[in-house]
Amino acid sequence: MKKSNIKVIDLFCGIGGLSHGFVKEGFDVIAGIDFEPSCQYPYEENNNARFIPKDIRDVTSEEINQLFGDTDIRILVGCAPCQPFSSYAFKSPDHFEEDSKKSKWGLLYEFARLIEETKPEIISMENVPGLVKFDKADVFSGFIKILSDNGYFVDYKIIDCPQYGIPQKRKRLVLLASRLGQINIIPETHTSPEKYVKVQDVIGHLEPLQSGEISTKDPIHRAAKLSETNLLRIKQSKQGGTWRDWDENLILDCHKKKTGKSYGSVYGRMKWNEPAPTMTTFCTGIGNGRFGHPEQDRAISLREAALFQTFPETYKFAPNEKNISMTKLSTFIGNAVPVDLGRVIAKSIKFHLKGTEQ
Repeated sequence: MKKSNIKVIDLFCGIGGLSHGFVKEGFDVIAGIDFEPSCQYPYEENNNARFIPKDIRDVTSEEINQLFGDTDIRILVGCAPCQPFSSYAFKSPDHFEEDSKKSKWGLLYEFARLIEETKPEIISMENVPGLVKFDKADVFSGFIKILSDNGYFVDYKIIDCPQYGIPQKRKRLVLLASRLGQINIIPETHTSPEKYVKVQDVIGHLEPLQSGEISTKDPIHRAAKLSETNLLRIKQSKQGGTWRDWDENLILDCHKKKTGKSYGSVYGRMKWNEPAPTMTTFCTGIGNGRFGHPEQDRAISLREAALFQTFPETYKFAPNEKNISMTKLSTFIGNAVPVDLGRVIAKSIKFHLKGTEQ
């Protein structure tokens, strides 16, 4: 990468997963912006960058420009929180445009607003695959048109995380855009299931825990307390199995109904020899997906969830990690961009910048 004056600002930064990927790749991340003030400690502590607690709708182009200063190459990145298209029926594109700021896609358009007003040299947007797959009301195509109209070359791809060495079955849309020339996402590095990073590789070294136990060595390695009934359920669960493995008296009434029979992964155990399922904000509870430990009778711990999100074990989540809220940290970890996905994005930009050197 050319030794230019290059700086990165991360919108919707959360606790810093995306930013940390850039830091790991040698970029100068100068600031992260997020409306949740409790993200400040982990963001600043681990990324040596300023955290600005602010709603993006209140962020002005003047503020962004002031942060960048006279930087040669300005990189603006972010993951605008979005909900799946399938849960929302747009009346028409015109209706969407009228209500965009009130709709769930308004934050994406706030991102576009700041791009139009500040015109950074490079941008990256990470989001849900549904943004492309179900482009109702031309949300995604409209976003790309804004970029094209402002002189950006655009590339985007739905990334299958295991194919990039990220140890969870997660698919995310990654978009890159540059005003310097054509930009592309780097190719996959783990091109077959045999090369995937698996659950055993990631958490196999951690000390065993029981339900409700906290490690004496690592306060983030803590597991939620299971009820007596759920403890019986997890004991009867097999790796990769379903609630159908249980005794009849342990099966929930909702699963006996026709509408509940398809939810086979809830209360399930992970498999040692596969990547983990997608981490969510509820990933430390067994009733919310296949979040049971492969062997131990409990859900995965906060540390295990963080490792599946590729946060290093040295990442500090709170000033006093013994007194953290498990629910809150589960939410922060589940909402984060995996650090190694951030590295994929940063590597793609680094490769692009090398190609633009004179």
